Amino acid sequence: MQSDDTVEKFRIDKWLFAARFFKTRSLAAEAIERGRVSVNDHRVKPAKVLAIGDKLTIRINNYQYDVEVLGLSNKRGSASIAQQLYRETNESREKRELLAARLKAQPQPFYTKGRPTKRDRREIERFTSNQDDY
Repeated sequence: MQSDDTVEKFRIDKWLFAARFFKTRSLAAEAIERGRVSVNDHRVKPAKVLAIGDKLTIRINNYQYDVEVLGLSNKRGSASIAQQLYRETNESREKRELLAARLKAQPQPFYTKGRPTKRDRREIERFTSNQDDY
């Protein structure tokens, strides 16, 4: 008869790290605490034990992954091994691809590196003075 200590438990935060959804286990635990990960449509804690067949919803930035757990692992391996741990639904994949295409089609936001240089200030003055003429 085996004791409970010999049975390996597969915590959700370790599994998310092993399946390469997050770069660190602490990032996975933080996402779970903030409610960005749900198991079978329920909020969980990072120590929740996973089982094969569980349905996960994972939100990372703008993207949402709906996956089914196919394998269990606590150790992070290569990307090909990690992909064998889960199966993403077709609807989830299509939604992510559509969102990625939409985000790519949007114009890039204006970005400055800080304070304008003397040349930049002259161009700004020239532009604003030309606008006043109209």
